[in-house]
Amino acid sequence: MAKYLVIVESPAKVKTIKKFLGSNYEVEASNGHVRDLPKSQLGIDIENDYEPKYITIRGKGELLAKLRKSAKKADKIYLATDPDREGEAISWHLTKALKTEEDKMYRISFNEITKSAVKASIKQARDIDMNLVDAQQTRRIVDRMVGYTISPILWAKVKRGLSAGRVQSVALRIIADREEEINSFIPEEYWSLEGDFHLKGEKKPLTAKFYGTDKKIVIRNKEEMDELLEELKNVSYEITEVKKGERMKNAPLPFTTSTLQQEAAKTLNFSTQKTMRLAQQLYEGIDIKGNGTVGLITYLRTDSTRISEEADAAAREYIQEEYGEEYVMAAPKSGSKDKKIQDAHEAIRPTDIRRLPLLIKESLSRDQYRLYQLIWKRFAASRMSPARYETTSVKISGGKYRFTVSASKIKFDGFMSVYTQEEDKKKEGNLLSKTLEKGMTLTLKELLPEQHFTQPPAHYTEASLVKTLEELGIGRPSTYAPTITTILSRHYVSKENKNLYITELGEVVNNIMKQAFASIVDVNFTATMEGLLDCVAEGTVQWKTVVRNFYPDLKKDVDAAQEELEKVDIADEVTDVICENCGRNMVIKYGPHGRFLACPGFPECRNTKPYYEKIGVACPQCGKEVVMKKTKKGRRYYGCENNPECDFMSWQKPSAKKCPKCGNYMVEKGNKLVCSQENCGYVETVSEKK
Repeated sequence: MAKYLVIVESPAKVKTIKKFLGSNYEVEASNGHVRDLPKSQLGIDIENDYEPKYITIRGKGELLAKLRKSAKKADKIYLATDPDREGEAISWHLTKALKTEEDKMYRISFNEITKSAVKASIKQARDIDMNLVDAQQTRRIVDRMVGYTISPILWAKVKRGLSAGRVQSVALRIIADREEEINSFIPEEYWSLEGDFHLKGEKKPLTAKFYGTDKKIVIRNKEEMDELLEELKNVSYEITEVKKGERMKNAPLPFTTSTLQQEAAKTLNFSTQKTMRLAQQLYEGIDIKGNGTVGLITYLRTDSTRISEEADAAAREYIQEEYGEEYVMAAPKSGSKDKKIQDAHEAIRPTDIRRLPLLIKESLSRDQYRLYQLIWKRFAASRMSPARYETTSVKISGGKYRFTVSASKIKFDGFMSVYTQEEDKKKEGNLLSKTLEKGMTLTLKELLPEQHFTQPPAHYTEASLVKTLEELGIGRPSTYAPTITTILSRHYVSKENKNLYITELGEVVNNIMKQAFASIVDVNFTATMEGLLDCVAEGTVQWKTVVRNFYPDLKKDVDAAQEELEKVDIADEVTDVICENCGRNMVIKYGPHGRFLACPGFPECRNTKPYYEKIGVACPQCGKEVVMKKTKKGRRYYGCENNPECDFMSWQKPSAKKCPKCGNYMVEKGNKLVCSQENCGYVETVSEKK
């Protein structure tokens, strides 16, 4: 009869851990949380000092009864949920829900599912860390307060089923602000110049970039360029400096949750959600031929770049054997220590460096293999020595002006023999002739001017949004992926070719949030709240203090918003479009993808149509009305109502005014009108309407 009971979070780990511990141990899974706040109500007793009311999650009764039965028989119960705040909270809820003596329950945690880690954790069994539990409770309660008090206001104002959330609303705002920036961006013209020079005895010309005089010169238009070209034609050119040097490129740090999500998005084209799902499978254990089920990577939710001494030593030994002494990094590498790193975690790494991706390829799915390979390479590289480049920079002068050439070539590949990032794969510059020396004269072959325009900031992608959230201190490793998934599934944001665009619905929600709940969508406020949760986890702040300070301000905002919104009559807007089925005037409604036309005779008449808002501008191509449309994914654009006969389309809102310089149509960008013809460059400021 098994004397000890081990409870893990997910059924995937049960078999693996049972194998490690032997017949004295019974291993069962809780399938995540067993108790939570009720769905039907706020579940927080405001009058009674914000006491949370937890109930058993619907559908978990049977599972709990089974766990209670096993717990009664066991001499000791080990709670082996995940090694983070969420896991700590699940363990605490289990101690309450199992209804057995608390003194026979112990908490164990391990960073990787390997025999040695699991066995060591049993020897280091401890009590539940209530500070970590309280940090999770605070997050849960504060998030619940935001969601359950603000969402009904959105239902009343816009449509049912919308939601607001402490982190998701800030993420939405960040995306909305970037869109605004892009929409009001006005490109500015600038020119670059390259010169091809002929060197005596060399077949290949030397291509150099124009720099300026002693100071860098920015060439703003064609007139300036023509003037410069005239001056450069009749001067003699010579090499005034040849400088050789060495540049080091350091090995990357091992992955944290956020860097793994970013790199997997860039190199493997995975969404954050997909990366987390695959990493969870690799962590929980894969059936490897000949080895049984093995956990392949360490815990996947971490913001630490620390590596355990054993793993570090094993990696160095492996690198020395496989690559040689000079490839082993001199001193251990770890990242910044300034911000709170979650709970003494390690970075994400393979549990065994000798388990090469190729050796286990057959046991993994294609995507599991690609992610494991990425983690393995990054970890191996992080223990290796820097790459060294030999650099050469050459200065060429012609009259008072100067051109420059720089080139670099790898002298020692170091960590790059294992791992190269996207930017390393780009061309490493020119290969220069070895004979270049100071004082050599050059003949100008040709000058190559090129016109450019400054580019707006890039749209966010999942990877760059995760990076921004992390830099701003919003959310934690466990929340990045769910936050992005939520705003996508609610149709607040749409994803096209990796880019994230705000939808019409997202704009409406974001504007209400900014107007009525400025503090909730304030980046600094959200980052401060994360800081407070960290203080609760460290035991320096009481969790009730955080909630007591938070709720009254939220309540004040909610009451004010409700009062203001009561004055707003949310009647359906009647249009002049007649329903062809029953003759009524159709009305504008909000759906998951924004506005549409519906018959007010619902449910007798269920007729609906897409709604295209006219913007009062004639189509520049055919003269009919320009209307606002949406792509399949919900991104807004402007097109002709006569489509498909007329193919006019613009991402920016067209203006009725024509460009006085070239006659093309103009588009609105912030408070300016800009010519739609990029090469024209005409811009005028719109006076504010009184």
